[in-house]
Amino acid sequence: MAESPAVPLTLEGSSLLHQVFRFNWKGWRALSAAEKERISAAAINSLKNLAQGPGEGSQTALFSLVGHKGDLMLIHVRDSVEALNRVELQLAHTELCDYLEQTYSYLSVVELGLYESSAKTYSALAARDIQPHSPEWNAAIKETLDRQAAAMTSRLHPAIPETTYACFYPMDRKRDEEVNWYTEPMAERQRMMHEHGMIGRRYADEVRQIITGSIGLDDWEWGVDLFANDPVVFKKLIYEMRFDEVSAKYALFGSFYVGTRLPAEKLTNWLSGTHA
Repeated sequence: MAESPAVPLTLEGSSLLHQVFRFNWKGWRALSAAEKERISAAAINSLKNLAQGPGEGSQTALFSLVGHKGDLMLIHVRDSVEALNRVELQLAHTELCDYLEQTYSYLSVVELGLYESSAKTYSALAARDIQPHSPEWNAAIKETLDRQAAAMTSRLHPAIPETTYACFYPMDRKRDEEVNWYTEPMAERQRMMHEHGMIGRRYADEVRQIITGSIGLDDWEWGVDLFANDPVVFKKLIYEMRFDEVSAKYALFGSFYVGTRLPAEKLTNWLSGTHA
């Protein structure tokens, strides 16, 4: 009987770019009131245009970050990496950009892992002794992916939730000599991911999430966006997941970025030192 691949199938959707900026408050304070008004008005207009960009599902959301890692975070959702690059260039040509220093960015694409579907499809093909990557195999895999993509369109092209808070962080799976996620049997990885997902489901009424894949695109393997109206929920969810096997044994986490939603029309207030 043909052997099954170790790699689970995945579905890819929208492209995401996170941009983190530090604001030059000293330079901004040196401007006249008229200059501030002109620059902020132009920036608001640009952000409003970006908020509902060209193409279905195109969005940009602005957040005021808490802490020293940056002052503003932009999350862009587009239908391609090329479209994200156009967003970068458009922002670079705004006058407000003269007062923004980009301190971090993260590029990724929405990813849905199909462990259960992969296991069923691989087993069925192996039982028929169909060799991996043969024409018949490829046709069956394509049929599975097409069917799953049609059923998960809304998850592949998610809207940025209209919540008060956002939390973004990148993460890896360990590839150490003694602990290596990628050498575990697929059935074991499937079991652990199922248990991991059950924790997230318990928080579904309080937290919305967007999981993105970034292998080959950025320095970490995945990006995680959490959205909620109470930031303490981020702590509770992630803390509980730390006790889960897949996180406790195999996960590595990057820096966390937490911010509050900043509608474009309130940017002038933010630039004046308020958030009302």
